[in-house]
Amino acid sequence: MNNYAGISAMLEALCSAKGVSGAENTAAQTASEMLGRFMTVGTDALGSVIGRKEGKGPHILLDAHIDQIGLVVTAIDEDGFLKFSKCGGADRRVLSAAEVTVHGKKDVFGVVTSTPPHLAKPEDAAKALPFEEMAIDIGLPKEEAEKIVSLGDRVTFNGNYLQLLGNRISSPSVDDRAGIVSILRCLEILEEKEVDCNLTVMFSAQEETGGSGAQAASFAAQADEAIAVDVSFASAPSVSSEKYAALGKGTMIGIAPALDYKISKTLEAIAERESIPYQLEVMGGKTGTNCDEIQVSGKGVRTALLSVPLRNMHTACEVCDLEDIENTAKLMAEYIAERSAENA
Repeated sequence: MNNYAGISAMLEALCSAKGVSGAENTAAQTASEMLGRFMTVGTDALGSVIGRKEGKGPHILLDAHIDQIGLVVTAIDEDGFLKFSKCGGADRRVLSAAEVTVHGKKDVFGVVTSTPPHLAKPEDAAKALPFEEMAIDIGLPKEEAEKIVSLGDRVTFNGNYLQLLGNRISSPSVDDRAGIVSILRCLEILEEKEVDCNLTVMFSAQEETGGSGAQAASFAAQADEAIAVDVSFASAPSVSSEKYAALGKGTMIGIAPALDYKISKTLEAIAERESIPYQLEVMGGKTGTNCDEIQVSGKGVRTALLSVPLRNMHTACEVCDLEDIENTAKLMAEYIAERSAENA
């Protein structure tokens, strides 16, 4: 096992900072402080963190999204239970009896209600309840709950940052804090190289709810080319081997109509040359990531996708391998160094 203590520390700090879509402030502040070590940093109108470093050669944009999935409070019923809707792609199959934090006037611990199996109707025993039939219990009657919780308050899923065996960790919101750490680690590697590049970094808001943060920020950046870093599906029981990658076997280089084929093949060639482990992820249309918005922003941007394999996506116990984050960072750094050298 290698020592990825630095990567793990960054990832733990980012995963601990809350930031559901549209309310990313805490996570954005943490990411902004980390990025400020490398470049001038600001925040745009939608809450995305933007870093800029002037240099020579093509203008390269690096993106990873800062928001995480969660819930949003929609009502407080007569008994004080909080009704909610999903904010991003929350999975209702894992919500029953989940532990959550409601971010009201102060943070409040809660649990999603669950019908005991003894009382469940036989036809409902194997079903996941729809969102409108679930509620959060914070332990207060309505009049007391309303003093702390307001409609529109965000809710996050509770979970611990756990070091598993080998190089693997489990935590909520690894999607896409792993992408942010990959970019930060890439910038660390570039400090050790003689690279003069024209670089914009954006940790974009609201990816989980449609990609508006990346759309606005990439339009403002007007980059020549971009690499977005997200997560994608890792191996799991009962999932077709054609739809996932292996944990610990390297970053996933995207191949898709929405992605620039030349950049994808260049990344693959660099990985082969530098002996950086990688896997291919082939998609027949759009990618379901910020690449789809970046590609068509402004005058158009040649865009590539690197993905960190992730198990248990959109749950409170997402699992990734720190070595995959390191290899994603290495590949990005080598690509940027090569593009910089072409224009030296």
